[in-house]
Amino acid sequence: QVQLVESGGGLVQAGGSLRLSCAASGRTLRNYAMAWIRQAPGKEREFVAGISWSGDSTYGADSVKGRFTISRDAAKNTMYLQMNSLEPEDTAVHYCAAAARERPISWLRAYDYWGQGTQVTVSS
Repeated sequence: QVQLVESGGGLVQAGGSLRLSCAASGRTLRNYAMAWIRQAPGKEREFVAGISWSGDSTYGADSVKGRFTISRDAAKNTMYLQMNSLEPEDTAVHYCAAAARERPISWLRAYDYWGQGTQVTVSS
């Protein structure tokens, strides 16, 4: 069993930055691809960014490319999302998720474990 806990969300002005963290416990995440997934008010959950279990490959939705960077620290069993140039459209609950596969995928049902989410609010 894996427990995922997100932190780092908050309120920021447009153009600002936030760094989200996802700490895992209960099991090492070495054999799991990881992803950040978000859900805006009134919308479905959407894939934001993902990273392979080795950390060598990263993927991002078109809406965040060039602004968000995903990374992971195997020693700390933690994943991060550095979010720069934030826009009001980034306002959402951001979840981290883990899938027992090498590479992340945008199909959300592939993810076996989910955190509780952290709120990101970007004001204009």
